[in-house]
Amino acid sequence: MSENYLDINRANWDSRAPIHAGSYGMDALLADPDALSDVVRFDLPRLGRLDGLDVVHLQCHLGTDTLSLARLGAASVTGVDLSPVSLAEARQLARAAGVPIDYVEADVYSAPAALGRQFDLVYTGIGAICWLPSISRWAQTVAALLRPGGRLFIRDGHPVLNSLIQVELGPDPVDRGQQPTISAGGSQTLALEMPYYEQEQWLAWREEHTYAGDDLVASPVSVEWNHGLAEIVTAVLDAGLQLTSLTEHDCVPWEPFPGLMSFDAQTGEYRLTDRPQRLPASFTLTAVKPS
Repeated sequence: MSENYLDINRANWDSRAPIHAGSYGMDALLADPDALSDVVRFDLPRLGRLDGLDVVHLQCHLGTDTLSLARLGAASVTGVDLSPVSLAEARQLARAAGVPIDYVEADVYSAPAALGRQFDLVYTGIGAICWLPSISRWAQTVAALLRPGGRLFIRDGHPVLNSLIQVELGPDPVDRGQQPTISAGGSQTLALEMPYYEQEQWLAWREEHTYAGDDLVASPVSVEWNHGLAEIVTAVLDAGLQLTSLTEHDCVPWEPFPGLMSFDAQTGEYRLTDRPQRLPASFTLTAVKPS
């Protein structure tokens, strides 16, 4: 492909947005002025209240999490996304909820110039940084957006999760005789087949359907990159931020491996049905910009 990655992914997310609008729980958010999205509700123990803070939400998509952040007491909330169609849905949701949220169309790396100000909190939600080619540049962008004393909060898909594909085993693995919990021959399991570490070349995917909704995606091609956990941590430290926490979770808000995952209604997340302790499915990282 000779196209720019931003053009490819913008077209993909523009075509996903109307499909997602029918399945992102917007009606529930509008029915209850105190309701939070499942993602932000999961994040709440590590995120805390945001009273009086100026918050920017990078890669905000439809704004369901952005609205939820505003409901946690933030003084101001700004959502940033590269997809104008996603932002149109987000603005409509904010208007219907009667919550003032500023939405800005920009890719992540252009956000400091597009916004022209700094914030107390940079929030990045799940399923975001895989669309960016350089995790170091992402961390530098975060640092530029933060005021001294401001903090970063990110929960995203774990790079191990992004490295896996679903496969069917042939014969019994050799070590199953010693460890009978290892998946048996003929069963479905997960295999490390995709890059774990950041690569220069993108991975291109063609998916006719999206993870939320049944309609065909008009622009089905997207491109992405994985970033190893140490690469993410190192990028944050190299950008001058101080790491304050790093937590790995065995669950994720979508079903990446159909038939192998179970839904937990209490958390609104999916985890492996069989031996979920095998898989770090997502992670939360927090950091602060020194005063």
